[in-house]
Amino acid sequence: MGLNVYLSGEIHTDWRDQIIDGAQGLDVTFSGPVTDHAASDDCGVEILGQEPDKFWHDRKGAMVNAIRTRKGIADADVVVVRFGEKYRQWNAAFDAGYAAALGKSLIILQQPDHDHALKEVDAAALAVCRTPDEVVRILRYVLTGTLPG
Repeated sequence: MGLNVYLSGEIHTDWRDQIIDGAQGLDVTFSGPVTDHAASDDCGVEILGQEPDKFWHDRKGAMVNAIRTRKGIADADVVVVRFGEKYRQWNAAFDAGYAAALGKSLIILQQPDHDHALKEVDAAALAVCRTPDEVVRILRYVLTGTLPG
C-alpha cells in the first residue's frame, strides 16, 4: 500500500524537507503547493497579464495556484497542513477545511501556542503533531503497521 501525501501550509521553513527526508524508504509520493514565494504571488500576472490593482494581482495568482492546490488535495490520501509560528496562514486553514470537506485523512502540524486558535481545525484532524518527525512516524506506522522500537 502506498500513500499520496499533500504537504500544505507554511513555506518559510524546511519542514517539508524534514518529512520527505524522514520518509525515505517508505512508499510515499509527496506533492504540495509552489513554495517559491515570488512565483506563487506573481504567477497570475506573469501568465495572464499585469494588474494595476493589488487586489486583482493577488486574485489572479490565487486562482492559478488553486488549480494546483485543488488537484493535489483531491489526489491525496493524506493531507498534512503546517501552521507556522511567524505568519497567519489563512490559506493553510482553507486547505485544511477543503481537505476535511473531501473526507481526506488530515494531519495538522503546529506549535502548542496555536492550540486554542486552531481548535476547530484540530478537531477535524486525525492527528495533531508538534514536529515533522511525528508526521513521519505516523506515515511509517500507517504503511508498515509497526511501531519504532
